[in-house]
Amino acid sequence: MKEKADEKFMRQALDEARKGAGFTSPNPAVGAILVERARILARGYHRQAGADHAEVDCLRKISGPVPPGAILYVTLEPCSTRGRTAPCVDYIIERGVRRVMIGAVDPNPKHRGRAIEMLHRAGIEVSTGVLESKCTALNEAFNKWIRTRQPFVIAKCGMSLDGRLTAPPTDSQWITSVQSRHDAQELRATVDVIIVGAETIRQDNPRLTVRIRSANKQPWRVILTRSGRLPHNANVFCDSHASRTLIYRKQRLRTVLRDLGRREMTSVLLEGGGEVLSEALDQGLIDKVQIYIGAKLTSGSVLAFGGKGARLTAESFHLKSARYERFGHDVRVTGYLESPARIVLK
Repeated sequence: MKEKADEKFMRQALDEARKGAGFTSPNPAVGAILVERARILARGYHRQAGADHAEVDCLRKISGPVPPGAILYVTLEPCSTRGRTAPCVDYIIERGVRRVMIGAVDPNPKHRGRAIEMLHRAGIEVSTGVLESKCTALNEAFNKWIRTRQPFVIAKCGMSLDGRLTAPPTDSQWITSVQSRHDAQELRATVDVIIVGAETIRQDNPRLTVRIRSANKQPWRVILTRSGRLPHNANVFCDSHASRTLIYRKQRLRTVLRDLGRREMTSVLLEGGGEVLSEALDQGLIDKVQIYIGAKLTSGSVLAFGGKGARLTAESFHLKSARYERFGHDVRVTGYLESPARIVLK
């Protein structure tokens, strides 16, 4: 029964953390709750980089002393070093918290376990691993970036049953449904950067904006071009977010991703076109896919992933943790790419 109670409260802390998902980069999304005798006394979450961390946000809502029997549930190991804010492990100790339940430990090898040790030295009881997989999954982009300084790359596209990104040339209809396009907007709202190729700008003139949430969250827009010839009146150069549009000319996608990582951009959404998606797949740069398959066969001119391809089926990328969901008449496929080398090693 005790374990179930801890999971119940950690789920509530995860609910808090999700409020900040997509807004905290380059920091992780973290939630915290303070519980005494199965009653939640305070809740908190990290809203954005530079704002109070979840533990501080939660504990500051307790005006008096923290009750000696209270337990602080936090989805991620508290920070132990000074960054934009002071180490929140110090504030936990200062406020007199006596028990802390941690979901996932710090993914940064330089800091991993340091806060736990500090809490132990202060006489605080610490438990870890409560809903660890869920707490870890919440920050998959941050977890990769903090270890490698490379952004987490999601390939997203809407394609026909025959793998095409385009409809017949004289047809302007969407391949995917309204439900799929709305869901894709939700994904846009979680990333730092959207990348497209120059041909997508020329042919589709997309806005590449988030149109379902506050304008406070607008990803950077990156255009990849070889020639540098782009329409000056394109939406991405003329709208209110034009200052958040970057152009990379004659640079390989791998190089662009490295530069974005140096700029503290932790998550990237590849939205096309076919050349960009194909290059990403051929070079093994994709971490996750989110593909919407419309119930149409278009025989369009642009393949979603029309790169070099694998020489043998055994050398193909495999999808792990795959999920299939219906959106109207469409099917959404999500999963993580596993390289052929890793599959062979198993």
